[in-house]
Amino acid sequence: MVCDICGNEDARIRKVTRTYGKGKDLLVIENIPAISCPNCGESYLTAETLHEIERIKLHRKNFAVERSVKIATFA
Repeated sequence: MVCDICGNEDARIRKVTRTYGKGKDLLVIENIPAISCPNCGESYLTAETLHEIERIKLHRKNFAVERSVKIATFA
């Protein structure tokens, strides 16, 4: 895959987890495909992926499964 930033052909798709919102409005989305380039060190999401994230956020009640999660504070 070609990196859109530096043009290197060694870019790879890796799955990442991102959080959106906070408190009772927190949404965690897992397995988001991100482009990662070992040459320039950049990671980015495609426009298609960003549109899908927005769709998931908009219709979170249809996609999200409630799970209990432990939270720690960095001190």
